[in-house]
Amino acid sequence: MNIGTFALKSGQLIGSIATLTVDLARLGLRPVESDNEKAPAFEIMALNVARKWVQVGALWEATSNSTGEVFYQGSLDDPSLPEKMAIMVFGDDEDGYRVVWNRPAPMRQNMDGTRQTRRRQRDDNFGEGNATEDGRIAQGEEDHVPAF
Repeated sequence: MNIGTFALKSGQLIGSIATLTVDLARLGLRPVESDNEKAPAFEIMALNVARKWVQVGALWEATSNSTGEVFYQGSLDDPSLPEKMAIMVFGDDEDGYRVVWNRPAPMRQNMDGTRQTRRRQRDDNFGEGNATEDGRIAQGEEDHVPAF
């Protein structure tokens, strides 16, 4: 779900994030200068009610395993938020960036506290579907709604 944008303005990445309960109207991405390979790429800065910039999160550079696209992932956190908000940022300086949020999947544990492995369910009771292996709609199926 897209929840915000950033754009290059006067040499700085400025943007906003808004959801039903969160409205961060003025955010900035401040590049982090560090030789540590585990350091974030950006600190997420917010303009607070006293009009002071405060750090509310950080973003680390990541690369998509499937496409090779470089993006940023991290989180926003503040005592005013009910819980930390995990976000990803996609785009570039020229076209701007979009902020994406996904609800984290709950961790499933076995009775002994070890992490439960996920098994793919073969039959999801939704029928065969009309998508090809690469996710496109199968030819001739565009106007057909499958019966359930």
